[in-house]
Amino acid sequence: MHIEQDVSLLAHNTFGLPAVAHTLVRIGSDADVRRVVDHPTLGRSPKFVLGGGSNVVLTRDIEAVVLKIEVGGLRIVERREDAVIVEAGAGVGWHELVAWTLDQGEPGLENMALIPGTVGAAPVQNIGAYGLEMADRFESLDAVDLVTGRSVTLDRAACRFGYRDSVFKQALAGKSVITRVRLRLPRPWRPVLDYLDLQRRMAETGHSADPALGPVPDARTLFDWVVAIRRAKLPDPAVIGNAGSFFKNPVVTPEQCRDIITRDPHLVHYPMDDGNYKLAAGWLIDACGWKGKSVGAAAVYEKQALVLVNRGGARGAEVMTLARAIQESVYGRFGIRLEPEPVVV
Repeated sequence: MHIEQDVSLLAHNTFGLPAVAHTLVRIGSDADVRRVVDHPTLGRSPKFVLGGGSNVVLTRDIEAVVLKIEVGGLRIVERREDAVIVEAGAGVGWHELVAWTLDQGEPGLENMALIPGTVGAAPVQNIGAYGLEMADRFESLDAVDLVTGRSVTLDRAACRFGYRDSVFKQALAGKSVITRVRLRLPRPWRPVLDYLDLQRRMAETGHSADPALGPVPDARTLFDWVVAIRRAKLPDPAVIGNAGSFFKNPVVTPEQCRDIITRDPHLVHYPMDDGNYKLAAGWLIDACGWKGKSVGAAAVYEKQALVLVNRGGARGAEVMTLARAIQESVYGRFGIRLEPEPVVV
């Protein structure tokens, strides 16, 4: 456990927003978390868990004790006939894990390549992309209770995963620290190719989901496609500050979807297994004319309306002013309330 005082968080959030952690503790193990819990001063203080800072909007300095999660380690736990179980420390970069599994010859995560952030943050948000969610590959995780200091192991049911949601954003918010995550890579491997952008790539390259019609893309090819698609659509946080997709894609009833299509027939929407429809938040925002617009140094990315960016020197208040203006605009036109994905502090 390493304790630091008055630490700038500018380099610890991908939006590049200014804020200071009055106390920051670097966590490298379960034991470090227990040391914080048992500490005479830190143990009684509020806690704020920080991974890669890719899903947070900092609007002020942090009075709570910031737990900077840096637990490392990558390993294959078990190879079974039906699956391979891999484990990663919570401080490992998510994309690093995806690339590592492929290097080990163990596919299954390639659709989620290049998602920013750490492995420990992935279950909190139930991250997902290109037809796959982390919950689809989840096995279990280890966490430490911030009140008792006890280590617990949670399975998928206990995590209560939902669309960009989990028990860690609900009942366990601020009450535990994830230290390790285990993922289940199914065998035999089957490519997930339902997403429109991937289908376009197959058409362009002569690949097919049906081996009778053309070669089926392997996992490394899918990985390369996803990386290329994301880089073409989304800004690199190392170049321009952002937190990825800023709003969740709203879910509506069939009646709501039909009502909007009556007025806006080009609405981008996707049927869900439960009969409802997921709407493309980026399309809603773009339809309201927000692409490229700004509030101070905070702006809507000109290539993807779902992403808000820091043009340089933006503050968290500017980002949230822009976000609220977008929410009001979308609600005024479509009657849909957009919900931010990042945690606002």
